[in-house]
Amino acid sequence: MLTHALHDTLHRIENAARAAGRPVPRLLAVGKTQPADAIAELAGQGQRAFGENYVQEAMLKHAALQPLGLEWHLIGHLQSNKAREAARTFDWIQTVDSERLARALDRHRPPEQAPLDALVQVNIDDEASKHGCRPDQVAALADAIVALPRLRLRGLMVIPTPHDDVEARRPAFRSARQLFDTLAARHREIDTLSMGMSDDLEVAIAEGATMVRVGTALFGARPHKG
Repeated sequence: MLTHALHDTLHRIENAARAAGRPVPRLLAVGKTQPADAIAELAGQGQRAFGENYVQEAMLKHAALQPLGLEWHLIGHLQSNKAREAARTFDWIQTVDSERLARALDRHRPPEQAPLDALVQVNIDDEASKHGCRPDQVAALADAIVALPRLRLRGLMVIPTPHDDVEARRPAFRSARQLFDTLAARHREIDTLSMGMSDDLEVAIAEGATMVRVGTALFGARPHKG
């Protein structure tokens, strides 16, 4: 079943990119609350990049699946007091939203590991309840990340307001792409705009996403914990 879901999702992504005249973005499979064997099943079909929301859950999966050589992304909010574990477990942190967090990750990234790939999380719709820096703070935070030797700036991550009508999210995606292009002109090494999920990936791709984060379309509804 997961094999069919993966193939269907990749087909959706390819069709959306073709329709929009955009490059095909990378798929990040979001494994939040999913067991390690489900991750392993998708890995067996060629999926290499996986996103997790919680550090402790990811650490267990990372340890269990380490022989597979997967690429692990943190896509959930990260507090500075979890930076040590996150910096040692993940290959990417998509939710860097402050210089304080960036410095903590840099300090705890082991020197024997490659630099930690970092995305600036942007609160693109300026929602009071959502994490991420404001759009006008992106340039300064990006400059701070670039100056840290154990981090590598790769781009931006956004989560727009979840309007029922996915077309209503298009302006936020468009604003994110404009912000990304401005940042790319300043830091030419960046290449990743992470936006779009199971229900709105077509709109996100049309507006320029280079990575989409998909969970439900791959795994179905998340099981309850407990």
